Amino acid sequence: MRLPSGRSWFPILLMVVGLILGQALLSGDICLGAETGDAGHDGHDLASHMGVYWVVPFVLLLLSIAVLPLVAHHWWESLRNRAIVSFGLSLPVAIYLMMYGRHDLAHSMLEYVAFIALLGSLFVVSGGIVVSGDIRATPAVNTAFLAVGAVLANFVGTTGASMLLIRPLLSTNSERKNIKHIPLFFIFIVSNIGGSLTPLGDPPLFLGYLRGVPFTWTLGLLPEWALMVGMLLIVFFLWDRVAVKRESAAAIREDKAHINPLALRGKRNFIWVGAIIAAVFLPMPWRAVAMFGIAAASYFSTPRNLHLANRFTFFPINEVAILFAGIFVTVVPALVLLEANGQALGVTEPWQYFWLTGILSSFLDNAPTYLTFTSLGMGMLGLEGGGTAPLMQLVQHPEGNLILKAISAGAVFMGANTYIGNAPNFMVKAICEERGLSMPSFFGYMLWSFGILGPLLLVITWIFFL
Repeated sequence: MRLPSGRSWFPILLMVVGLILGQALLSGDICLGAETGDAGHDGHDLASHMGVYWVVPFVLLLLSIAVLPLVAHHWWESLRNRAIVSFGLSLPVAIYLMMYGRHDLAHSMLEYVAFIALLGSLFVVSGGIVVSGDIRATPAVNTAFLAVGAVLANFVGTTGASMLLIRPLLSTNSERKNIKHIPLFFIFIVSNIGGSLTPLGDPPLFLGYLRGVPFTWTLGLLPEWALMVGMLLIVFFLWDRVAVKRESAAAIREDKAHINPLALRGKRNFIWVGAIIAAVFLPMPWRAVAMFGIAAASYFSTPRNLHLANRFTFFPINEVAILFAGIFVTVVPALVLLEANGQALGVTEPWQYFWLTGILSSFLDNAPTYLTFTSLGMGMLGLEGGGTAPLMQLVQHPEGNLILKAISAGAVFMGANTYIGNAPNFMVKAICEERGLSMPSFFGYMLWSFGILGPLLLVITWIFFL
């Protein structure tokens, strides 16, 4: 039996602690309310005596995630250092909330467990599925790769789809020379925009599901998804047609000579993907328990050679678990204050929510950005943020439903604007560079993304959010 290293079990330890803490806090809060007639501090009570300075740890944590990989890359590579930053900034907030906002902290901890359980289980299961091969690198084939990835992202997540398809796509195009545009469009479509239709697709949408958005509500983004993905596929196909005409005759001959049909290994893991989808509908804590079990079953039943073929490690999910443990604590004051004071900030139109959510998602993590602007929208509309399904109020509100669509689309679509907008972006970049492919710098990538995505996002704004 293969056992992951001790460090590999660190996210599981975090999830178990979060689950126990959340359940204990929530149970204690309910009991306290039953005995005293006060179910703890609701959002507005907490906001009435919480200073705005309690948002500073949240801002510092997001800035650390955005800036430290650029200015202190080697120091930031250590999970220990990331844990120091995450837990150091969240500890004062956790202590404060334990005293004055236990109910809010409890719900946030339970959401953290559910969030990491989904991401972790999809990550582990997709790590046991290997797609290999080298077929003709024509514009039609490359476009088909991206289209399949856009659909697949809604079932195994943008991270899972990216890890499954980027290597066979690079192998298919290994004989060509003019392919710099291919991984960039891959990041746009597969690593971000494609995963807009289900809560499984992208972390912000799953957080919405945890906070009360119906599982099938995101299918309402189909028109926005179809138009954005369709426009990108057309642009890519035309771009790749020009690029393939610039290839040398020798490169074209070599591409035709080296044909290795696509092969899919680890197919049994698709059964586990279906089990994860079914587990989403279980109540907590059974949802998390089921997903942990599915991940363990997939990991231990998958032959080691498949994990080696995917270069599978637990490092990425360790990173996510550590950083989001801090985010889910430090975001609570920001959410509470925005819900209580949203009407005073002057952000009222869907297009404003689309662009503000998107711009911040480009440079900060799109999951907490989504939470921040949904709270702002609820505050602007005067909706209460309490209960176990607060975002259902946005769904049921005529104006709120469109605002929620704008926030969802902005968070997912514009996560593609920079390397740090969504986790798979950097992972795809690293795999491409590992294969010897030159990738744009941080700001060079932004020139590509703003030049290609910017006009298309304006089209989306004009059609759907004005």
